[in-house]
Amino acid sequence: MAGSVHFLDGGGEMGRAIRERDWSANPLGPPDGWPSALKIALGMALNSKFPKCIVWGPELVTLHNDAFRPILGDKGDVLGRSFADVWSEAWAEIGPIAERAYAGEATFIEDFRLVIDRYGYPEECHFTFCYSPIRDENGVVRGMIDTVIETTGKVEASRQLRLVNGELGHRIKNTLTVVSAIVNQTLHSHSGKDAREVLRQRIGALAQAQSLLTDSGALDAETRQVVAQALAPFRTGQRRFRIAGPPVKLSARQALTLALAINELATNALKYGALSVPTGVVDLSWSGGRPGSDDPFRLLWAESGGPPVAASAGKGFGSLIIEHVLAQDFMGESAISHDPAGLRCELRTRMRHLGAGHGAPG
Repeated sequence: MAGSVHFLDGGGEMGRAIRERDWSANPLGPPDGWPSALKIALGMALNSKFPKCIVWGPELVTLHNDAFRPILGDKGDVLGRSFADVWSEAWAEIGPIAERAYAGEATFIEDFRLVIDRYGYPEECHFTFCYSPIRDENGVVRGMIDTVIETTGKVEASRQLRLVNGELGHRIKNTLTVVSAIVNQTLHSHSGKDAREVLRQRIGALAQAQSLLTDSGALDAETRQVVAQALAPFRTGQRRFRIAGPPVKLSARQALTLALAINELATNALKYGALSVPTGVVDLSWSGGRPGSDDPFRLLWAESGGPPVAASAGKGFGSLIIEHVLAQDFMGESAISHDPAGLRCELRTRMRHLGAGHGAPG
C-alpha cells in the first residue's frame, strides 16, 4: 500500500489525511486504485503552495491541498464530499462554471463576487480562480482543478479608496466654496487690520475642522470631536464650558459647518457675551437617538452669567452660518434667540439626516 501512494508524498497535512482516511465507502475507493490522471493532478496540487482543489468524477469528490483550507473557513472536514454540497450556498453561481470545465472548457475569472457561508453567516467575498478540466490518458475529461485565491481584502480596499477619493474631491470643492464665502462676507463687513484678524480666525476654524477629518481618514466625525476642536482656542482651563452629549456621527460637511458655527458663537461670547466676564459660562449639549432613524437630534448652545443680551439689528456672518447654512447642511432648523439670561442657539433635525453621505449639497 505504501509503495502505491507515493503521489501523496510531500503533501503536508492533507496528504497525511488522505493517506489515513478509510475510502472504502467513497465512490473513489482506496487511493492505490485511483486513476493515474487523478494521482498525477492531486500530487501536483498537494505539493503546491497555491490554493488548489481537485474535483473528481460525476460525484464531484473534493480533494484539496493545505493552502486551500483557509478558504473553507469553518466548513469542517470536506475531504471526499461533493464539491456541490460543500459550496451549496453558491452553487447557482459556480455550478455552471464547473459544468463548462467538465465539458472541456477552462474558465478564468478575476474578483468574482460570491455570498458564502463558512462562519455560520452569509458574507460577501471575492475570488480570482480558474476551473480547468483534467483529462485522462485518452483525452476524456474526468474532473477539474480549482486554482483559487481570495481577493476580498483587495476588492474592499479598492472600494474604500474610491469612496475616500470621491469624498476628498467633495471636501476640496466644499472647502473652496466656504473659503470664498468667508472672504467675501468678511471683506464686506470689515476693513483693514480688523478684516485680516477676523479672516485669519475664521479660516483657522475651518482648518481645525478639516484637520480633524483628514487626520482621522474617516468620511464622518464624532460630534464631541468637532466641538472639542472648535472650542480649543477659547478654553482657558477655568471651566467656562460645560459640554455633554452622546456619541453622534456627522458627515464631513456637517462637521465643517458646525465647527464654523461654534467658532462664531464662541467669538461672539468672548466679545459681548458670557465669556466676556469672569462669571459667565456656556452650556453646550446635544441629544440624539438611533442612527438612521426618525428620532430627533437637538443641539443647544446656552450662555449664562454674562452681561444682559440685546438683539442685534443686523445679520452678520455668524447669523448666516447658523440660521441658514447650518440648518441646510443638517436638513433641519437652526435659530439664535437673545434670551435676557444669555444668548441661545438651537439646532434641530432627525438622526437619519446625520453621518457620512448626508447633509444638503451646495
